[in-house]
Amino acid sequence: MNGLPKKTTGTSTNFFSSDFKLGILGGGQLGKMLLQETRKFDIQTRVLDPSEEAPCKVGSDYFEVGDLMDYQTVMEFGRKADVLTIEIENVNLDALAALEDEGIKVYPPTKSLGIIQNKATQKLFYTDHEIPTAPYSRYAYTSEIADSIRNGGQEFPFVWKSARFGYDGQGVKIVRNEADLKSLPNVECIAEELIPFKNELAVIVARSASGEISSYPVVEMEFHPEANQVEYVICPARIAPEVEKKAREVALRVSEAIGQVGLLAVELFQTEEDEILVNEVAPRPHNSGHFSIEGSFTNQFEQHLRAVLGFPLGNTDSKLAGVMVNLVGEEGYQGPVVYENIEKILAMKGVTPHIYGKRLTRPFRKMGHVTVVNHDLSTAREIAEEVKQKIRVISKEK
Repeated sequence: MNGLPKKTTGTSTNFFSSDFKLGILGGGQLGKMLLQETRKFDIQTRVLDPSEEAPCKVGSDYFEVGDLMDYQTVMEFGRKADVLTIEIENVNLDALAALEDEGIKVYPPTKSLGIIQNKATQKLFYTDHEIPTAPYSRYAYTSEIADSIRNGGQEFPFVWKSARFGYDGQGVKIVRNEADLKSLPNVECIAEELIPFKNELAVIVARSASGEISSYPVVEMEFHPEANQVEYVICPARIAPEVEKKAREVALRVSEAIGQVGLLAVELFQTEEDEILVNEVAPRPHNSGHFSIEGSFTNQFEQHLRAVLGFPLGNTDSKLAGVMVNLVGEEGYQGPVVYENIEKILAMKGVTPHIYGKRLTRPFRKMGHVTVVNHDLSTAREIAEEVKQKIRVISKEK
């Protein structure tokens, strides 16, 4: 299964300064950053998002408010586009499949998205294709886990993951005892073995509609211990060359097996024995690739655009070492956002803030990110720590 058309998309279509329209399902910050690249190439865009205040509202040529999970809404929207892509996985698959049947190009392909959209299906896919991943058990409902524990099947500790609709640290919890289990929603889920690991890594793989494939350097991710969100993304990862080679090879295998077109962010564990295990994937531009905006010759958003339109992929090499710092809403604050001390980080060399356009903050909500680039990775990491200490995403209201 490769999910690719027989010929390059770009051979018969004039995308630039024309009537061609790229449809984007989802209007969040990833869409906003993708729109910066469509503006650069003068490609018309249509965006669908459920929120009137979505970040993409300003930058798109045509913006529509609608439910991404509603069949008819997605069908009507998709018919107005020549190529359809996503910036969020939670979209109506039946509608996308019907649009493909009508001849509209949908990237990632619906079959690929169907594998990825459900974490239980995703894990089964890895097992079936001999892709290394942590051992797991699948449950129709969380309540079934307690029975499995009583019967000696499931053991503490484990990582509970909701099969659907998890993002930004939501839908994932380390379960160490019965009290942890009782606090979880009763939904389809997996219970994954808690793997001791040295590092959490990620690789952004680009696979084009013409069949070309490439990957960005392996990055290292540091997580917030409470929110389970990435705090820092470090490029290149501070790992041995043989581990980097193995991580890239595994990521390329996943993209090839799934038949992805566009970007695929492959999140990985590096075990204590330097084995590489696939954690999960995202079929779109990803937080772990934001370093590329300032740090790479071709940023991930331009690369995604090149891939879904069938153009030659860009150079994924880094210009400089880069560290990305996530800007999330501070605990104890909710309301109209204030970026306290942002002028101080603007005065620092090699530091670029990206503000996502969300007017209201709340604890741990992703509000922006900051990229730090430097010739020296250690220096970039030190500056990133200073940025993290200086800037605060707060509100005048508590």
